[in-house]
Order: sequence, then structure tokens, then C-alpha cells
Amino acid sequence: MAALTIIPGIILLFIVWKFDSVEKEPFGLLLKLFLFGGLTVIPSILIRLFGGRSAEVLIPDRSSLWFIFIESFLLTALAQEGGKFIVLKLITWKHEAFNYTFDAVVYSVTTALGFSIFMNLLYTFRFGAGESLIRILFSIPGHAMNGVFMGYFYGLARYEKGAGDERASRTHLLEAILIPVFLHGFYDFCIDAGRTVFNVLFALYVLILTVTTVWQFIRLSKTDTLIPGMEYTISSIDWDEEEGADEGKM
Repeated sequence: MAALTIIPGIILLFIVWKFDSVEKEPFGLLLKLFLFGGLTVIPSILIRLFGGRSAEVLIPDRSSLWFIFIESFLLTALAQEGGKFIVLKLITWKHEAFNYTFDAVVYSVTTALGFSIFMNLLYTFRFGAGESLIRILFSIPGHAMNGVFMGYFYGLARYEKGAGDERASRTHLLEAILIPVFLHGFYDFCIDAGRTVFNVLFALYVLILTVTTVWQFIRLSKTDTLIPGMEYTISSIDWDEEEGADEGKM
């Protein structure tokens, strides 16, 4: 069952890697994002555990929509997406390999899948294979889709930073965290609400989100754009390759 928990995430990672057609990202960088993304499982669990107890003081009824709203959007979505964003920003923002806008999607989805796989492994060990199958079918693609949106706005932020527009860069960074939090929070809220109307909303939401994400992902891969100010990284790579070719002729 542990293998079943890992394989879907690895398949999605491979798909993302294949669509990065302009310039592949360093394996070491992706591995670092994957592992540190996985480690954010720990603070997210602690926030939900202790935050839930604190929320019960204000709203004792855990089945009320207000409690479910707080748990879904703040204790789960904000904690999880916030942790991924911190890892993404600290590791990649100034990295020389981050020279194309689609790189941001690759980095973000890698971080998100690291989190999802680690979380599902913990869930499997605790609750067993039967309880984990639904999580594998929904949570891994769900985290990946949130990662696409985070990566989209994160890539825009890095592009504007390179272009010298600090205000636009900060705005897109804010969008890179708030949009995934909303998408994730609404997803969890519909599931946990336990009302028929929200079950119907959930089905429609997943369908629309999936179609939109796939379309956006393909579009972004085809419109991959060099980040202003990062031309030197391309030039240095070309220069190194030319030197290697010349040395081979000697």
C-alpha cells in the first residue's frame, strides 16, 4: 500500500518534468523541494491539532459550518499552503536555475507532491490501506492542482521582480499564497460540511478545477518565458557547452 501511496505522485512529477521542455531543472534542487515540502507535514499537523482545540473554545460544536470553515480555510489550507510557499520561496527565489516562468510551476508542484506523498504515507500507517485509498485518489491530484496555481502566480512574481516592478511582484506573491488557500479551503469545506448541497458543489468544483488546471498547465508550458535579468544564466550555460566541445576536439 505504501507503494500505491507513492506511485501516483511520482507519475505526476514525471509528467511535470516532461512538460518542462525549454530547460530541465537540476535534480538536486527538485529533490530538495520534494523533501522539504514533505517536512512541512509536521507543522501543518501541529497547527491543525492545537488550533482545533483553541477553536473549540470559541465554537464548541465541531459540526457547525463556522467551525468547519475555520478548520478548512485557516487550520488546514493556510497552514499547508503556507508551509509549501515558505519552502518554495526560501529555496528557489534567488536560485540561478529559476530563469523561466514555467520553472515556478515545476518547483511548486514538486513541493506540493512532496507534502502530499509524506502526508498520505503517515495516513496509511495510522489508518490502514482502506481508509487511505480515497485520499490517494483525491488528495495527490488536489495538491498538484493547487501547486499549478501557486506556481503560476509565483512565476509572474519572479518575472515582475526581474522586470523591476516591485509592486506587481509583491501582488503576485500574495496571490501565490491566497489563491491556493482559497482553492484548498473550499475543497475541504465542501467535503467536511456533510450537506447534500455541498456534495453537489464539490463534484462540480472538482470537475471545473481539473479542466481549468490542465488547460492552464498546458498553456503555461507552451508560453514559457525567460525572466528578465536571467539571460546571463543561459549565456553561461551555452559558453560552458562550447568550451566542452572545443576541448573535445583537442
